[in-house]
Formats: sequence, C-alpha cells, structure tokens
Amino acid sequence: MITRLLHTRYRVNDLEKTVRFYRDVLGLQEVRRSQSGRGSELVFLKAPGSEELIEICHFPAGGPVLVQPDLTHLAFEVEDWGKFEAHLKKLGVPVSDGPYQQKDGSVIAFIDAPEGYEVELIQPECRK
Repeated sequence: MITRLLHTRYRVNDLEKTVRFYRDVLGLQEVRRSQSGRGSELVFLKAPGSEELIEICHFPAGGPVLVQPDLTHLAFEVEDWGKFEAHLKKLGVPVSDGPYQQKDGSVIAFIDAPEGYEVELIQPECRK
C-alpha cells in the first residue's frame, strides 16, 4: 500500500533558470542534485514547511518541453498575500490571474513559472 507522496517531477528546458525561480521567487530550498541512470540532471526542492519534494528534471534527449496552457500546476500556501505580492513586484514577477478572495476568506492567485508551468498561491484565510 502507498504510504505517502514523496515528490512530483517537472521536466524543463532550462534547469538553472527554473531552479533560480523556485529558490529566489518562492523561497524553496534545494535539497540535492543528482544524475539519473539515463542521464537526466535532477534537482530536488522543498518548501520550508513541507516534506514532499519537487523534482526538476533536465533531459535534453527527450526533446523540447512544451507545456500546454492549464495542464498542471503546483499550489503553495503563503502566510500573507499582500507581503508576498509586494515581493513579486520587487522581483518583477507578474501575477497572471487573481488575486481572488474566496467565500471562506482565503485568497488565491496565480503566477507563471519558467517554461509555462503555473503556480497557485493560497493564503488560507483573509488576514489584514
């Protein structure tokens, strides 16, 4: 039986640009780097409050990565949407959709990671 989620993999064309985005914009921590048996370059990242990892894979032999709109996204919790939005503006990262306040008081918004992957940002409850 499955006991827990370990990681989610996204394959990318530009490994370092993508790793910089997740590290510098979202604040993820790089856990390790390795090379797979077939030659993929792998970087594992995690959010400070999570155990699950994100595996960023660079595998040029697989051809170019073409991400279709609304194919997939990662969702991250943010403590304070207003402060995080100011952080995004300072870095020149535009909000692609939102922010929207939900009926339960939470706030959601979306930004685009390199290569077209979407990132959902969720503030669990409205904080002023």
